[in-house]
Amino acid sequence: MSDYENEDQCWGALESFRVKLISIIDPSRITPYLRQCKVLSPDDEEQVLSDPNLVIRKRKVGVLLDILQRTGHKGYVAFLESLELYYPQLYKKVTGKEPTRVFSMIIDASGESGLTQLLMSEVLKLQRRVQELTQRLGSRDELAAELRLKDGLLRKHQERVQRLREECEAGARELRRCKEENYDLALRLARQSEEKGAALTHSRDLQLEVERLKHCLMKAEDDCRVERRNTLKLRHAVEQRPSQELVWELQQEKTLLRARVQELEATVQEGKPDKSSPYVQVLEGDWRQALRDHQEQADTILSLRKALRQGEALHARCVEEKEMFELQCLALRKDSEMYKDRIEAVLRQMEEVAGERDQAIATREELHAQHSRSLREKDALRKQVRELAEKADDLQLQLFQREGQLLAAEGRLRRQQLDALVLSSDLEDSSPRNSQELSLPLDLEAIQLSDKGGPADGDSPQQPFAALQEEHLSLTPNDAGPSGGEPPEKERRRLKESFENYRRKRALRKMQPGARPAEADWENTTGSDNTDTEGS
Repeated sequence: MSDYENEDQCWGALESFRVKLISIIDPSRITPYLRQCKVLSPDDEEQVLSDPNLVIRKRKVGVLLDILQRTGHKGYVAFLESLELYYPQLYKKVTGKEPTRVFSMIIDASGESGLTQLLMSEVLKLQRRVQELTQRLGSRDELAAELRLKDGLLRKHQERVQRLREECEAGARELRRCKEENYDLALRLARQSEEKGAALTHSRDLQLEVERLKHCLMKAEDDCRVERRNTLKLRHAVEQRPSQELVWELQQEKTLLRARVQELEATVQEGKPDKSSPYVQVLEGDWRQALRDHQEQADTILSLRKALRQGEALHARCVEEKEMFELQCLALRKDSEMYKDRIEAVLRQMEEVAGERDQAIATREELHAQHSRSLREKDALRKQVRELAEKADDLQLQLFQREGQLLAAEGRLRRQQLDALVLSSDLEDSSPRNSQELSLPLDLEAIQLSDKGGPADGDSPQQPFAALQEEHLSLTPNDAGPSGGEPPEKERRRLKESFENYRRKRALRKMQPGARPAEADWENTTGSDNTDTEGS
């Protein structure tokens, strides 16, 4: 198999591929072949696979290579054959040759029977692997069917959710449209309210302007009336004035009187008659008397004229005051009417405001009542939610209790199966050693497959337990007598101790160097498969 003659050169050539070998090889796959080639002892195999210090796989491969290097050329050849069997591509990279799979080393060490046993053990491993894969495939098919069902339900729920989402979006669009219409209506209402307020203000201003114009008109009418009265007075005074003829006559009389007075004065100055004459005295007396009478009449006329002027002035002043008072009274009457109209308008506005206030109060009360109803409904819904949450918690607790009971039942079932296994081991201890070594691994494999979910040949998990019960019942009364009267705990303890004794015996048989190859084949349950894709 090798072109090298020296052992150091062979292993030195492998040292250049050590990193690649350590990173690819799984020691649990090649140790059975190396053990069949008798280059690896059970102690070395136990050290490689079960040493607590060797946790990392690469370290295990390194230790395995060191152990094989101590065996020399034989270990080198067995290692290359194991690579040729399990890692053909890695073998091609290391040696540069195509794998021929001659297996000369195992044939030289154990003969063709050893190779046959190895191949049979690998076939059994592959059969178990096929059974596991078949079971896994069945479970995956069931899972796929369940997932398909869930996928259908999920699609239905998604369609429903999509439909609800579309309805929600349509409702949201409708809500936005209604809100926009509401906002537009509110804006129009506010604008119309502002226009109404502006119109009312303008109307009030126009009313005030009309009242002012009416007041001005009434004042102008009063002024016109006063002017008309004054004009009438002047016309009446002009009509009562003396005529031109009377004035002319009075002026002539005045002129004659002045001429007579002058004549008399001239006569008096020229003649100067005797004052003692009676005629002169009488004339003087008459003259003085006439003068006094004229003076008194003139004074009386002057006083009467003065009194007349004062009366006329007083009458005019009274008339003016009367007219002024009439105008003030009329203005006050108009002002009172205007203020009355204003007060009536303010009262009407106050009534409108009071009506709007009452309507707003009623709306507020209705909103408060609706809010209180909504709060009560919300409290009722919260109470229902709390009750439903409590019911859900109770159902969850019941579910947990049921799951705990189910797990306890499964644990009891497994313990019963373990007790059956221990009982079968006790029964097999009483049988011959050869039948024990051949039948016990099959029973263990059946129990393991039953624990995993079902046996390989399609039997139910209760069949091994039923067979063990039949074997237990087929025993003699002497064999079953001591354990029949013991309590369950003591019987379980006795079965556990017997099972531990059996495991101890099995470990001692593994440590014996003269163990048969068939027993080693049964003990090698690595579960590895031969794939040509590894090591690439």
